[in-house]
Amino acid sequence: MSKASPQQIPVVVLAGFLGSGKTTLLNHLLHRSGGTRIGAIVNDFGSIEIDAMAVAGQLGDSTVSLGNGCLCCAVDASELDEYLEKLTRPVNDMHAIDVIVIEASGIAEPQELVRMVLASDNPRIVYGGLIEVVDTAEFDATREKHPEVERHLGIADLVVVNKGDRVGPDERERVLGAVRAAAGRAAVVSASYGRIDPALLFDCRPTEERIGQLSFDDLHRHDDDGGDGEGDRHGSRAAHDTHLHAAYDSVAFTSDVPMDPRRLIAFLDSRPEGLYRIKGYVDFGAGDTGNRYAVHAVGRFLRFYPEPWPGGEERLTQLVLIGSGIDAADLGKQLDAAKSDAPHTVDEQGMWGVLRYVQDKGEAEEVADYVDPEADLAPDPVPDPLPRS
Repeated sequence: MSKASPQQIPVVVLAGFLGSGKTTLLNHLLHRSGGTRIGAIVNDFGSIEIDAMAVAGQLGDSTVSLGNGCLCCAVDASELDEYLEKLTRPVNDMHAIDVIVIEASGIAEPQELVRMVLASDNPRIVYGGLIEVVDTAEFDATREKHPEVERHLGIADLVVVNKGDRVGPDERERVLGAVRAAAGRAAVVSASYGRIDPALLFDCRPTEERIGQLSFDDLHRHDDDGGDGEGDRHGSRAAHDTHLHAAYDSVAFTSDVPMDPRRLIAFLDSRPEGLYRIKGYVDFGAGDTGNRYAVHAVGRFLRFYPEPWPGGEERLTQLVLIGSGIDAADLGKQLDAAKSDAPHTVDEQGMWGVLRYVQDKGEAEEVADYVDPEADLAPDPVPDPLPRS
């Protein structure tokens, strides 16, 4: 399965208040990315760039550190584009990295970072989601001191309720319930030491695959033996990692019958809470006989990318759905119901809903709807859905 768009690199915004465990989570992703090459924009606050030093050397020239202020107020969109341009610049006509993670400072406004990513002029990137990290043990204190955390949770695509090992099971469940209530449709996963499966956030290359530069894994294979010390303190990484998959579920869907565009858009507009990512290709049959449609959805963000069918390739719809607490069987039934009853009949208006999610010049104007926590995100009647960008 290919990336949602072959030409675009997902940009993931990693946010959370001070001490929630963002840098720990980022370092975990770097260690457990498989062969995936991660570029990072590390957004520090203060004169000593402690967080940048925590990841420095792991990414080398792929690390961009922004000191003395938070990115959302110290760097405008054009300057962010400069950093994104550096990280996405092709090397020998190929991308040097596969995904970009922006680690926000603990006082940054995540909605501003999302706004800046969505408004970027860089054609090589695509929004990869807002990840909000919460400290389980300090959640009540954080909410009292920073009531805006409710708003941050409300616009997140994925919430990582971190440091779950620091409280008892009852307290952990209580905090998870409070976070889910505030997060709405976002996927919510519990974690300790920031250990979530990278596959929840981005496509992972096979560890053996090497293109261009060395993978970070090549430099840290000794970690598998607990060589970094963290495994000795908290139990081996391998033991923890074998259970990472339990934090999310995935559904694979394949159909040799074309999809009905109206029904598929209705499904996508009403996708359930906890369904975090959708990726793959869609065959709309008579709706567009010349193209297949790469689909990329993260949280409420949705894009289709039409591209010509490869010569000689069987025309199939192939989708992977990833989320937390999702009903795999029900999702499969809903997708089956979205197949076209008359795959050879042209519905002239049927593709309108799909085409509204094809990236175009109106993107910047749509950003406000996505990041406005007061916006009505309920699905509109098909065939006239409201793009949530």
